[in-house]
Amino acid sequence: MSSKKWQEYNLESTKKRQIRSGEQMTNTKRIWTVLIAATIVVAGPTQGGNSKSHRPVNPFVNAVRMVREGKDTFRHDTFGNEDFWGGRLRLHEAIAGEANGGVGPGVSPATALAVGLKVDKSALPRSLRRSIKKGRVDLNDPATTIALLSLDAVIGVRGQFDQAGTLQSVGITCALCHSTVDDSFAPGIGNRLDGWAARDLNVGAIIALSPSVEPFAGLLGVDEETVRTVLNSWGPGKFDAALFLDGQAFTPDGNSAATLIPPAFGLAGINLHTWSGWGSVTHWNAFVAVLEMQGKGTFYDPRLNDASKFPVAAANGFGNVRNDPDLVTPKLAALQFYQLSIPAPKARRGSFNRYAAKRGQKLFAADGQAACGTCHVPPLFTEPGWNMHTPEEIGIDGFQAQRGPENAYRTAPLKGLWTHGTGGYYHDGRFGTLLDVIEHYNDHQNLGLNTQQKNDLVEYLKSL
Repeated sequence: MSSKKWQEYNLESTKKRQIRSGEQMTNTKRIWTVLIAATIVVAGPTQGGNSKSHRPVNPFVNAVRMVREGKDTFRHDTFGNEDFWGGRLRLHEAIAGEANGGVGPGVSPATALAVGLKVDKSALPRSLRRSIKKGRVDLNDPATTIALLSLDAVIGVRGQFDQAGTLQSVGITCALCHSTVDDSFAPGIGNRLDGWAARDLNVGAIIALSPSVEPFAGLLGVDEETVRTVLNSWGPGKFDAALFLDGQAFTPDGNSAATLIPPAFGLAGINLHTWSGWGSVTHWNAFVAVLEMQGKGTFYDPRLNDASKFPVAAANGFGNVRNDPDLVTPKLAALQFYQLSIPAPKARRGSFNRYAAKRGQKLFAADGQAACGTCHVPPLFTEPGWNMHTPEEIGIDGFQAQRGPENAYRTAPLKGLWTHGTGGYYHDGRFGTLLDVIEHYNDHQNLGLNTQQKNDLVEYLKSL
């Protein structure tokens, strides 16, 4: 497809976004005006009588603003990490390919979709959608990927372009690992599903495409070939956030030490949000934005100064990182607010046996035979308060727990469980099915469940 045609697509898309943005702003202003006026009328002047200088703040208006800002940060903010992913790793060169000023064969849309990257349907102009449907767009050409980046259509990956339209760098956003699409247009192309775990995204393979992984090699004290071997060992849906803290790439039995990407929905009211309990939503957002995404911000956690537990982190001062300007900290409040506002998706009708699920619910309850609800307390489906357990309590090894600060595992919340079964269950996917999880606890806790009861529990878990 000609560059002129892509320019037409870009122009159409830009006009569409401007119109949509203008309509949204007009509607939003109208709503806010009504809400603010209503608040002032109801609240009246403040105690001092100076209503102009002490107008009450409408919490609903503030909530709408924070959700909007947080969504934009979640979907689009790179926190300045283009300097790392483009500047140091030169990932954009691998994407572009030699034919487009980069290196190697390049990354076509077909290749990108194969490694789990997704395309936002709403970012595609209608004329482009029609062309794709009619087979007029070459999905095996890296130039098409560049064009999609110019439309800001690749979820979680943002391109930087010069005035001539040449790809200069790329950065990544939160949505890369914690969003997917509904495949409503085609496999891998559809409406955004924020908060869903990207369980078919091969993060390691994508990073390994970079012409240089020397920054990781230098950090870990190994050669680049070793780094690429480790990255390619992760597989779809997994990421090893602790690798750059302790340098442990593999488990004692030789498997990858990477863990499954968790969902980022249904987190309101839940304490501790990672497999091994590092901290709250906002702690983990800062941790990931600064240490993992390589954004320019501030992060403080003196636990990382423990050289015996976190040798890589301690040697590199990861317990106290400061950047000026700080592009992360000002975004954390709204980002957290948006993430906490994302509900867990309800199970689809017909996806489970509702009669069996009702029986399973009774078994699941704290006073039921399985007693799952003792720890997975409804409606949070994790403990209110300190939701951590030792490896011995849950009957598994402590390798991953010991890579965290508490030497324990979090009680994972179960709402929306049906969305992230790909790759298995538990932090490392060790249990392939829900039935395998139930079999484990039936043995470990001597529950005495029969076959029907186990299947009823499975149906209940699928219904959450």
